[in-house]
Amino acid sequence: MNKSMIDILACPIDKNYPLELFEVNYKDNIISEGVLFCPKCERFFPIIEEIPIMLPDELRDKKQEIKFLKIHKNKLPGKIFSKANPWHL
Repeated sequence: MNKSMIDILACPIDKNYPLELFEVNYKDNIISEGVLFCPKCERFFPIIEEIPIMLPDELRDKKQEIKFLKIHKNKLPGKIFSKANPWHL
């Protein structure tokens, strides 16, 4: 995901703007892994292989996202891995 996209993205659940961006792996303004976080509904949306996964809860892959959280737990703020919706560690 190009870092400049944060300026146009809103939460797909409650349409809140702006979203918070937490970068895990990035180079030259391209985020290969990270998290978008909506402070209003407290949902996180992972960025995996440069793609922000911004789907409704019922279409999300819980197994993939829990694995993502476990791998990056030490690089993300506590509110992401311990309290974020729709699931957390």
